Amino acid sequence: MALIKISEPGASQTDERENEIVIGIDLGTTNSLAAIILNEKVRFFADENGRDIHPSIVTYGDKKISSIKRFMNVGFTEVEGMRVAPAEVSAEILKHLKNLAENTLRQTQGDKGLEIKKAVVTVPAYFDETAKNATKLAANLAGLEVLRLVNEPTAAALAYGLDNAAEGTYCVYDLGGGTFDVSILKMQKGVFKVLGVAGDNALGGDDFDDLVAEKLGVSRAEARKIKESLSTDVIASKAKQSMDCHVADAPRNDVLSNEEFEKLIAEKIGKTFSLTQNLIDDLDLEIADIKGVILVGGSTRIPLVKKKLAEIFGAEKVLDQIDPDRIVAAGAAWQAYNLSGNSENLLLDVVPLSLGIEMMGGIVDKVILRNSTIPTALTKEFTTYADNQSGMKIHIVQGERELALDCRSLAHFEIKKIPAMKAGLARVAVTFKIDADGLLTVSAEEKFTGEKQEILVKPSYGLNEDEVKKMLIDSLQNSKADIANRLLIQAITDSNHDITILKKDLEKYVGEDKKLIAEKIENLEKLIADKASRDLILEAKEEMEHAAENLILEKVNAVLDRGIVGKKVDQV
Repeated sequence: MALIKISEPGASQTDERENEIVIGIDLGTTNSLAAIILNEKVRFFADENGRDIHPSIVTYGDKKISSIKRFMNVGFTEVEGMRVAPAEVSAEILKHLKNLAENTLRQTQGDKGLEIKKAVVTVPAYFDETAKNATKLAANLAGLEVLRLVNEPTAAALAYGLDNAAEGTYCVYDLGGGTFDVSILKMQKGVFKVLGVAGDNALGGDDFDDLVAEKLGVSRAEARKIKESLSTDVIASKAKQSMDCHVADAPRNDVLSNEEFEKLIAEKIGKTFSLTQNLIDDLDLEIADIKGVILVGGSTRIPLVKKKLAEIFGAEKVLDQIDPDRIVAAGAAWQAYNLSGNSENLLLDVVPLSLGIEMMGGIVDKVILRNSTIPTALTKEFTTYADNQSGMKIHIVQGERELALDCRSLAHFEIKKIPAMKAGLARVAVTFKIDADGLLTVSAEEKFTGEKQEILVKPSYGLNEDEVKKMLIDSLQNSKADIANRLLIQAITDSNHDITILKKDLEKYVGEDKKLIAEKIENLEKLIADKASRDLILEAKEEMEHAAENLILEKVNAVLDRGIVGKKVDQV
């Protein structure tokens, strides 16, 4: 196994990036922002009305498309009665931000020909490869090269750490409009290392809006206003949103108190705290080890969120000094500044789910483990299962379970032209390479011939709404059974392999113990067919090997004889 050094995507040996204009973009579910670092300060790009927080809404005729970010892991989707490609919708948002940035900088710098071509764009920590590639495609359609995709919680930690010169272990609690992410990071002397991530791609402020809308019988837009007003008011109502109506005149079912709102969203908010606690446990940390909790996303303004976090971590650890709506964009701007050659700060992210290969019998050999720091690459060598095997099919999977069928299938490809030789002699080096954006490339090379194959993993479908969370929970709940099943399958696979070889050798064998060997083979085959326990199978396998000792010795001697014939003693 070898560790291979990987540079940043697009990096060259020259300093061509130094002093070029690179902006940071928070492409959000509900709102989006763009920012840049000028004179060591974050500057957000505002429109003609002075607003620097821009709704992530695109209008096509009389149709308004919003929350498109939730659909970035599918090719096309039905939104507001229209069949659209999410990347194209996102591209319109990015074009708007790009134009705002260019117009602002042209005015302030007096350069009418100034053009912005590069950006750092943030994504949820649990975006899969499809969603990440769709985000990159959207940027390309908008005329932007993505120098780096940065996880939103990581960007927030980067902004907080640089702004406050923070050091230690921090939790980033990111509850946005469409997704929830939680990350644990260690910040020390300009190095920001992500220790672990967790989250839910389908849990956020939109869900709270839907609950309010359903309870009060109002539109999602009205429900959002009610939710937002409850961040400061004790009682909100749809009547309150109208200038010609008063709360006192509204029917009871139009009124929603803060207490009722908190009960309404309690279950979904509770999920975020469970995910946070599970991540801390998973990293073998204690609550006391967390120096602070950085709040990200507009939904963290909900009083219940701060109240519960204060109960868990302590009020003094809940950090909201930086506007939770702007902190991600600020972090993206700092990373853009770093990649422009203006800073030595180092940002180290991690793989959210393990990546591996399906082996014989359907078990998974994990190549890159969950929470491994990226960018990185790892190489493992694999061999053939059968004599004269000329090809090897490689099935790439993602997940924490022991069997491929319980993990998520990412891609298939095949390495061919393996030279004919005995099983176990061929050597195929498989390399998993993850770049700084978290995108995976898998390559395979047959050592004898140099035959190579490579694939950039772009799965044809995305994760279901609850699949990421379910994959982690399932792996914990089924860990004991999974390990037992894996060991059983391994025992069966090894036994079948030995049986195949012995049966072939037994055809030419004339020893008096031939019948005994055949009986032991038959006994082992029957146990495998009857799905006996691993212990019984291993015991029978050992008996078969013991019975075949003379056959194996005869075979080994024959191989040695062929190697010695015709050679002098000093040549052996």
